Amino acid sequence: MNGKNKVIDLNRTLYNLTEEYPELIKVFSDLGLAGAGNALLRKTLGRKVTIKEGIERNDLSLTEVKQRLEKEGFTVEDERRARRETLKEIIRDIHRQKSPEELKERFRDLISDVGATEIAQLEQELIQEGLPESEVKSLCDVHVAVFQEGLEKQERPEEQGGHPVHTFRKENGALTELIGKYKPVLERVLAASSADEMHILVQEWQALHRQLSEIEKHYSRKENILFAYLEKHGVSGPPKVMWAIHDDIREQLKEVRNTLTEVGDINVTALHNVAERTAQPMLKAIEDMIYKEENILFPMSLETLTEWEWAAVAEQSADIGYALIEPDQGWTASVPPEPIAPGTYLKPSTEAGETLDAGAEAESVKPLAFETGVLTPEQISLIFNHLPVDITYVDEHNSVRYFSLGKERIFQRSKAIIGRQVQNCHPPDSVHIVNRIVEDFRSGKRDAAHFWIQLGGKFVYIQYFAVRDQEGRYRGVVEVTQDVQEIRHLEGEKRIYSEE
Repeated sequence: MNGKNKVIDLNRTLYNLTEEYPELIKVFSDLGLAGAGNALLRKTLGRKVTIKEGIERNDLSLTEVKQRLEKEGFTVEDERRARRETLKEIIRDIHRQKSPEELKERFRDLISDVGATEIAQLEQELIQEGLPESEVKSLCDVHVAVFQEGLEKQERPEEQGGHPVHTFRKENGALTELIGKYKPVLERVLAASSADEMHILVQEWQALHRQLSEIEKHYSRKENILFAYLEKHGVSGPPKVMWAIHDDIREQLKEVRNTLTEVGDINVTALHNVAERTAQPMLKAIEDMIYKEENILFPMSLETLTEWEWAAVAEQSADIGYALIEPDQGWTASVPPEPIAPGTYLKPSTEAGETLDAGAEAESVKPLAFETGVLTPEQISLIFNHLPVDITYVDEHNSVRYFSLGKERIFQRSKAIIGRQVQNCHPPDSVHIVNRIVEDFRSGKRDAAHFWIQLGGKFVYIQYFAVRDQEGRYRGVVEVTQDVQEIRHLEGEKRIYSEE
């Protein structure tokens, strides 16, 4: 999509390389590589001789060959590998507290064309090599600052209205505009000295903060849909770092919201403190995240996801909603959404006016026998979706296999999580709890775990149950989530059916 360089390894044979890239036949012929222009020789001798061996046998200049290949849009693997190692060493130097400005000066030529995808790959590799995600998170802004020149030089294609990236960017525009209104209010709060003056400002502050809290929908779509598809392509480290920053921003939003909600008698000093120590850093963190999205996440995602994956992102986004805006219309994927693996997701019913083909209809009515009854797949789906609880099943390999589609969900789910590792479905700070539950269930130490939390006026009861087969083998975890606010207040008895 964005004209990525083609990377080739000169240790491959002439036949293999020219089969994959037929345009190399003319390039190697022009350079004087014997047999390159002869179809018979390519298919016989060319199956045994590597390009490097051919260069040596024909006394060609390796430098000239690499220069010609680069001119034709190819990158030689060994040079690419050396470049990557140098770039990773730059990031390691950042973590060793080396001066970012000194590094920018020393490696200006190298880092001036580093793009979003390459930065994401570098961070991914470093995390896999042992660099803690928490450390990458703490210095994420410094990474961006060092590679800023290359990021701002990269091509940023304009997506058509309705494309998920266009919608994300439209939200960022609305959020930037809102922050532009929010900042002056904080400045006036910090300048206010009387309770009467502060009382008027607090009302304005509350209204702006309610609007800013819409950012949760923006972050939730990233975490539950976009990140899930990036993980399918092996990109998991950078999304985890972003998710951890989202959670920091959520905590700041919550602290400001709680302070503004609890305002009774105006405490000027307390409001000064939350404005300066929490609200202002929060706005800065949101602006920094917008920059990372615009210059790293979105360009990298556009290079990574397929057209049908973007179709799936678009299809699932409406279930979560949008922050401050409505998506434009216009973009339509050239292919349908990515199909979910057979048997992992069953559409509960057809839409109005939609008909199932004969094969699909047969599958939907084919009964399944259980120990205590017989049900069709459609009936099973309807039963789960009408239970007053949210159910999610994770198999013995920690892969999410199913979730119910009740009318009112407590925690957001999207079809993108099917097949996703359960650890990647949770904020980084809580993954250790997920791992502990799974290991205790797997080892047989425990069969259940229970939690309860206050969430937006709801009292949420969360239960985890180990799933075991008839032989006692561990087969996964079922999560059951329910709002028990009303149940907690039940007293006495109700034996008569009546109008509620």
